[in-house]
Amino acid sequence: MAHLSRKLATSFSVLCRLSHINRVLSYQAVALTSTMSYQLEERGKPNTLEYRIFYKKDGKYISPFHDIPWLADPEKKIYNMVVEVPRWTNEKMEIATAEELNPIKQDVKKGMLRYVANTYPYKGYIWNYGTIPQTWEDPKHVDKSTNQTGDNDPIDVCEIGSRIANRGDVIQVKVLGVLAMIDEGETDWKIIAIDINDPDADKLNDITDVETLKPGYLKDTRNWFKVYKVADGKPLNSFAFDGEFQDRAFAESTIAETHEFWHKMINDLAETELTKMNSGQCGTSCNVDQAVASDIVNKKLPKGDAVPVTDQKAFRWFYLPKEYL
Repeated sequence: MAHLSRKLATSFSVLCRLSHINRVLSYQAVALTSTMSYQLEERGKPNTLEYRIFYKKDGKYISPFHDIPWLADPEKKIYNMVVEVPRWTNEKMEIATAEELNPIKQDVKKGMLRYVANTYPYKGYIWNYGTIPQTWEDPKHVDKSTNQTGDNDPIDVCEIGSRIANRGDVIQVKVLGVLAMIDEGETDWKIIAIDINDPDADKLNDITDVETLKPGYLKDTRNWFKVYKVADGKPLNSFAFDGEFQDRAFAESTIAETHEFWHKMINDLAETELTKMNSGQCGTSCNVDQAVASDIVNKKLPKGDAVPVTDQKAFRWFYLPKEYL
């Protein structure tokens, strides 16, 4: 009976989310195609507190959070993904949602750059990790499926293709499913996706195909998220749906819902302390011209040579205590 109840609740949640999609798609006046390219401008020295990656489109500064469309191809349901962390790397890079123009930067805790530990047998991140732009997990919205509020970030993506992406890449992905992680009392969705240019992309169309083509990958993905914070002295993460991955339809309805949350936020219809500055959302209160955008970037330090990484967390194995095995 409990299993049946979960299935019914899941179906109801999907239907509720799908009701958003037609309204959400109407917000999109122009779709970004996969042929459009973005330019990156680095500032500061990599592996320092000052390092930033700014984005340009057609030579103009943009916000990767607000100005890169969430959908690359609305008809085919192809999404844009901003790659923050390439596979096998440890630097916890992220879109700086509270900074002007939202450059990519390395996360900081207690004044120190953050690295993800190599929790045996995993080396850094085990997929290309990033986010879908123009999405926002509203921290004041209690999700019906998880009974938790959002984590105040764009929705996360694990891209499971064969290529190791570059930091800052904007790639086009097909969504396959989603894992509902609960992180310190907040909903933290993890979208599973595949680069549309990957050799296996045509064979992967839903979450069940992943286990067929890449046996064990989903199990390891769930376990990675469960244990990755233990090295920092934190408890194991938990999951909604008993840790079961939800299918493509559920994932796409979740993305559409978080896009609608973003749309309300960028139009001042939802409270947030995040930076809404953009150069492409004409008519919004925080839209700025290129003179303002250029001034923001030019105040940053010029690009310099990378500083050696000294945090041993990026190099050493961390072994889970026996009680966690």
